[in-house]
Amino acid sequence: MSHHLRFFISSTFILPRPKFKRSTVTALWTSDSPSNAFWDYNLLFFSQRSELHRPIHLQPIFGSLPTDFPAGTYYLVGPGLFSDDYGSTVHPLDGHGYLRSFDFSNGGVNYSARYVSTDAEREERKGEKEWRFTHRGPFSVLRGGTRIGNVKVMKNVANTSVVQWGGRLLCLWEGGEPYEIDPQSLETLGPVDLTGVDADQTVKDEDWRKELLPGGIKMVGIDIASCFLKPILHGLFNMPPKRLLAHYKIDPERKRLLMLSCNAEDMLLARSNFTFYEFDLDFKLKQKREFIIPDHLMIHDWTFTDSYYILVGNRIKLDISASVLALCGTQPMISSLSVNPTRRTTPVYVLPRFANDKNGIRMNWRKPIETPRQFWATHSANAFEERDDLGNVEIQLQLSACSYQWFDFHRMFGYNWRNAKLDPSFMNTNARGEDLLPHLIQVSIKLDSRGKCAGCSAENLSNKWNRPADFTVINPAFCGRKNAYIYTSAASGKRRLLPSFPFDSVVKLNTNNGKVASWSSGSRAFVGEPAFVPRSIYKGDAEDDGYILVVEYAVSKQKCYLVVLDAKKIGGKDALVAKFEVPKKLRFPFGFHGFWANRDLYN
Repeated sequence: MSHHLRFFISSTFILPRPKFKRSTVTALWTSDSPSNAFWDYNLLFFSQRSELHRPIHLQPIFGSLPTDFPAGTYYLVGPGLFSDDYGSTVHPLDGHGYLRSFDFSNGGVNYSARYVSTDAEREERKGEKEWRFTHRGPFSVLRGGTRIGNVKVMKNVANTSVVQWGGRLLCLWEGGEPYEIDPQSLETLGPVDLTGVDADQTVKDEDWRKELLPGGIKMVGIDIASCFLKPILHGLFNMPPKRLLAHYKIDPERKRLLMLSCNAEDMLLARSNFTFYEFDLDFKLKQKREFIIPDHLMIHDWTFTDSYYILVGNRIKLDISASVLALCGTQPMISSLSVNPTRRTTPVYVLPRFANDKNGIRMNWRKPIETPRQFWATHSANAFEERDDLGNVEIQLQLSACSYQWFDFHRMFGYNWRNAKLDPSFMNTNARGEDLLPHLIQVSIKLDSRGKCAGCSAENLSNKWNRPADFTVINPAFCGRKNAYIYTSAASGKRRLLPSFPFDSVVKLNTNNGKVASWSSGSRAFVGEPAFVPRSIYKGDAEDDGYILVVEYAVSKQKCYLVVLDAKKIGGKDALVAKFEVPKKLRFPFGFHGFWANRDLYN
């Protein structure tokens, strides 16, 4: 990294736009200089304190909505606040959830936005204009608040993902209860307990001790540690007994919402307790399945097929010395964990979805299938299974992944907790090639009729294209079954000093032939996660018959646009259908995950 960029990095972090004279701003935005790269990156994570309770109509600056665009709402959630009024800043993952709503009706788009009113948000928000951080959060260290002895670690900010199901809108976070939101007003209704609900069918893992470790000596030790940790984590640190993961799945065939939780103490022990939940359209819990796995894993995203839940395990380990400092409040809590790259493979757990599934192959699911390639899974696009007449099964997984050598818990997005600054060079490293950074891969697993692994491979999803990419999505009607197309945010590599992140393109990848088509944002602009909008809800439509919604963050102009693309025409000159401008004073920081809620489906 050049000394110019280091100079700018040492100057400030996540602030509202810098106050320069107009002539200075004009000169600053003229070339791809180190200073431009720094400010472009940091302006993606500025704090937006304003809310918009009453929707406003967005004006198109290009095109218009086609007449066949379906009625519905695009919800997008992510962090909205990164600094308070008392000198503290937080990691982007610890920023309070800011929910944006783009309502499509009568040929136009109406926009509104509000903070998710979690317990932490209400405590830290002092009136309309003042904020004071009191919670550390897992990824941050407070400067203006209490550090030593601060046990407010589990700061549920509901900022990671959003889903509408059965008429209910939920904002989720990686480690606590989701918050229910009014779909029209965006008013927060309160937390929802989904892990304690009674199910029509509950299948527990009763035999894990005798099947895993004869004698159970090691398990007795883990049981003792678990009994010791539970009251500390729950009573002292206010961690829920079960951590509901932020990523969910929707099975369009069975019309079910699938969710996953793990136990709070799993992060610290060499044993993982996973519980899967399946809700019908009335939000009734149809089944609950528990699996206990003898490995120290971190799971952020996962997927499913018609017969299986699929977990790609990221191996972690406990850092004892860092844990002591983290408990004292002088380091982020997440520094207690580190990646564990000792094994050069990646475990994939193929877990039976149904207890008495006639199509499922009987297999020892406790023993993972080890891929010949080590990688750290970030997000899953899809998985599906194909069977032959002899009862053999081939499972295909499509996901984004990075290298263990690059991944660092407390440096995600380039955040440095020691000086509370964002360093774009971490996300744009050129060391040892692009496979270090998130990119698309495909895992193929072959199971014979007896449940034994007959082959496993992990390859780049396309041999024609391997740029950094993440935030993968597909046509939701094809979740859990064979798909041809993947849509992802990706880096074009055009920015000399920001070649890998933030992403500036939407890529459409054909998994059948590896062909790639793309649409790129404007100069000095970035994009977030794409969302696929089917043209209709009826089966039989072509897989790419629909539209792509994506936010363009024009940081040099300090504006945001909602972009509408024709999914079939990505790669062509007429791919851009429409672009709607969010008023400058209401522009918002980078969003994480969104959800398209068709008015005629799942409501």
